[in-house]
Amino acid sequence: MPSLSPAVAEVRRAVRTALADLPEGVTVAVALSGGADSLALASATAFEARSRRIRVVSITVDHGLQEESADAAAAAAVAAEGVGVADALQTRVEVDSASGVGIEAAARDARYAALAGVARAEGAVAVLLGHTLDDQAETVLLGLARGSGATSLQGMAPVREEDDGLRWIRPLLGVRRETTRAFCTASALEIWDDPHNVDERFARVRVRRNVLPVLESELGPGIAEALARTAEQLREDAAAFDEMIHETIEDIVEHAEAGISVSVAALAANPAALRNRIIRLVVDSEFGASLSRAQTLEVARLATDWSGQGPIDLPGCSAARLGGRIVFTAAGR
Repeated sequence: MPSLSPAVAEVRRAVRTALADLPEGVTVAVALSGGADSLALASATAFEARSRRIRVVSITVDHGLQEESADAAAAAAVAAEGVGVADALQTRVEVDSASGVGIEAAARDARYAALAGVARAEGAVAVLLGHTLDDQAETVLLGLARGSGATSLQGMAPVREEDDGLRWIRPLLGVRRETTRAFCTASALEIWDDPHNVDERFARVRVRRNVLPVLESELGPGIAEALARTAEQLREDAAAFDEMIHETIEDIVEHAEAGISVSVAALAANPAALRNRIIRLVVDSEFGASLSRAQTLEVARLATDWSGQGPIDLPGCSAARLGGRIVFTAAGR
């Protein structure tokens, strides 16, 4: 009997670990593009699910951005049937290229909305995504280049849960891209290579093809693994901060007319990292808006460097110091 390929064993083990927290007999969906990462994930999930009586469906989203995208989606569905999924589903989305967020982000938003919709319609408890360690490293580098803070440097979470309980699971964040390709080769699976993955108009492709190889060449091997470890450590730090913030907020936040207020003394007494997170969380949770670092620091100055400055206009609200409190008021009130 031929021995099991190390790549097949590694991917199956990663999937087995990811499925361990799910009850037996549920349905899961695998996001399938037909590329090596998602095809290896679909095959390994179908294999590992059998012993747990877990039903596996695949969902292929056709973005309509390439001339032969419909053919590629159909081929991915055929490949999914070949690896043993219960149903190989396809859906097409319209990508709003004029949304102002860029074609990559618009396609991602449309894809995730479609995946969630189909998964819920199928009664799936989770959507499995094929992001690898290499994708994680690229995400961290892009976040670093944008200067978008620790949140972006945390990269992609292994598990994220929606309010209705639907989970997004990334079993392969510890697996290299070359391993998924080796899995497909060992399993005789035909891979579809998305032309967008080599199109250097996209920042992620430039990081993949130009930046990471230079870092590996100049600084030595292991850069991708180091970036992935950094993301994991920052997620641990963020979880600890979040716990501290929620404990603190209960004592220092009060509802105010048309908004919410925070104790000046309590904000000033906290370390800058905690103070800034409290401000961002208050604005996000109350008004659904995200603050830039510059905006966050301006609000913090109302507590730490008060010299009579007036209200600060923020996305969705304004902030003003009134007595011993900073009051956040909805825009237009």
